[in-house]
Amino acid sequence: MKSLYDVQQFLKRFGIFIYVGKRIYDIELMKIELKNLYDLGLIDKTDYLQAELVLRTEHKKEEDANKHI
Repeated sequence: MKSLYDVQQFLKRFGIFIYVGKRIYDIELMKIELKNLYDLGLIDKTDYLQAELVLRTEHKKEEDANKHI
């Protein structure tokens, strides 16, 4: 997984569709859902860590973008 879109598609495989309306909130909710999938043993550590890294990077980008507004 290399992009936020990839993470969204990954979560959709588990029936998880996320759209809150604000990108940063979407990312935070995706992090929660991803953690739940990992805790339940539905995804392996490699997928979890790749997706978490993408979400962390995208969250940081959103925070930086919102500071300049």
